[in-house]
Amino acid sequence: MILALLPGAAWAQGCAEQRPGWDGAPVGVVQETVFLASSPAALVLFLGTVLALRLKSQWGALAVVLGWTAFATFLTMLAPASRKIAMAEGCVGSPALFIGTIAAICVGMIFYTAPLIKGR
Repeated sequence: MILALLPGAAWAQGCAEQRPGWDGAPVGVVQETVFLASSPAALVLFLGTVLALRLKSQWGALAVVLGWTAFATFLTMLAPASRKIAMAEGCVGSPALFIGTIAAICVGMIFYTAPLIKGR
């Protein structure tokens, strides 16, 4: 009786919206990172990252960092209620590894595109 009250695969309303093909197995951090990295928004931002690094553009790096920040903000603070329900049900994992990875990319991009200081 108590188990029927817990969220699970049988009550996958949030999962039907977030991950329609979910098989019932809990999603781990690495699986969620791969899923988020293959999303269209992330792919566009990866392309922008590569272009900013290739051209060594400070303004391009700034634009891409702001894009990554907006994407991470959406995942953490502005996520729809269905994503939070899906995380409780287990079909959506924690985005922590993905956000840590993009934070490291952003810091590296800022250091790489920073102007050289002469006289040191």
